[in-house]
Amino acid sequence: MKKAGILNRHLSGALAELGHGDGVLVCDAGMPIPDGPRVVDLAFRAGVPSFAEVVEGLLAELVVEGATAASEVRNANPGAAKLLAGHFGEDGLEFVSHERLKELSAGVRLVVRTGEARPYANVLLRCGVFF
Repeated sequence: MKKAGILNRHLSGALAELGHGDGVLVCDAGMPIPDGPRVVDLAFRAGVPSFAEVVEGLLAELVVEGATAASEVRNANPGAAKLLAGHFGEDGLEFVSHERLKELSAGVRLVVRTGEARPYANVLLRCGVFF
């Protein structure tokens, strides 16, 4: 058994398969999940695990070169907006409409569903490389 890092075998395996430019959608419990990408559903109950816990856990495991979130998050979920701004800053975080984020999610390689029950707690991560 792994001693540290992500213990969920489905998520750990999916992360190991990602390459440069691949997209990962981290989404709340209400985000529509597109057909096609691999889905790892971590939702246990409302709020568990939280969006923040999952994002921070993924960022500890992945090299991320940029992120995209719904512009609505700034007003509807300031906590999630602050979390994302803290991790990506203005240069690494792009904002699009929620409808556009749903369209972009169709092209991701992996969807990680959290138990988050607050609106617009979604982010699309673009994988980078470690060298």
